Amino acid sequence: MLVQSSPQDGITSLKWSPTGNFLVATGWDNKVLCYDVQPNGQALPKAAMEAHEAPVMASVWSPDGSAVFSGGCDNQAKKWDLGSNQTTQVAQHDGPIRHMAWIQQHNILCTGSWDKTLKYWDARQPNPVSVAQLPERCYALDVKQNLLVCGTAERHILVYNMQNPTQPYKQLYSPLKYQTRCIAAFPDQSGYLVGSIEGRVAVQHVEDNMKSANFTFKCHREQNDIYAVNSISFHPTFGTFVTAGADGNYNFWDKDSKQRLKAMQKVSCPISCGDFNRDGTIYAYAASYEWSKGGDNPMANQPNNIYLHSVAETEVKPRQKSSLGGRR
Repeated sequence: MLVQSSPQDGITSLKWSPTGNFLVATGWDNKVLCYDVQPNGQALPKAAMEAHEAPVMASVWSPDGSAVFSGGCDNQAKKWDLGSNQTTQVAQHDGPIRHMAWIQQHNILCTGSWDKTLKYWDARQPNPVSVAQLPERCYALDVKQNLLVCGTAERHILVYNMQNPTQPYKQLYSPLKYQTRCIAAFPDQSGYLVGSIEGRVAVQHVEDNMKSANFTFKCHREQNDIYAVNSISFHPTFGTFVTAGADGNYNFWDKDSKQRLKAMQKVSCPISCGDFNRDGTIYAYAASYEWSKGGDNPMANQPNNIYLHSVAETEVKPRQKSSLGGRR
């Protein structure tokens, strides 16, 4: 189902509330939009926040669903209190904020920036609680409880235990040969997925004794055309996952049985981001040019749309083992 009143420029993030069917979208139009998704699937515009002075690149909800944090190319993170409709600045970087995460165990906000830092914030304080130096610009970030995984430029992967958030538990290079585009931590915190611009995903485990279970597989390819994997999200119930790509496709996968569960119908432009709602019954995705090929690409003139897919259990429920094609 098409969401009405989508952002007017490239859509950079979609995030569902952890407490209800409220969806937030951010974009290159400097706005943060919130939608109230009804039981019939219709998404009603609920509110809009225009406090940013540059494109908004990332968003995350507070755990109680009362507020949304957003960050972007004005180097700032803002807190939007939905009840009062008030915004306050809660973070500052020396470069654009590309990704954000909420660390629930410690009640802090994590911001990843192109200034080559991760910063951890108590939203009530003006200065960061702590700062982690990165080897390069933050390109990807995900958190599951005590596991935080960050991907940077030049293919660096940094794995953090949130008991020690400034020093990486492990630092390594991506097993994929090209630029990292997205990362998703396993729900059980034992590993993570890495998606790259080469239409490939790596399944990686944190501990060395699980190296034999690591593998890579190809996706988002059409004959000789290779497309970026722009987004990966795990299903909250079954632990399967979805990849969305610059080819306009999104597919459901099971890493444990090594197979694709369902290939969905292609849309006419790249899928820039996507997210499951809290119970996994809806997958929201943005059909939107992500500016990876510059402003002269014909896709730059395509409309930016958000779609809601009602997820059937058969699309995401694990099956018996088959093959994703193995390492290639």
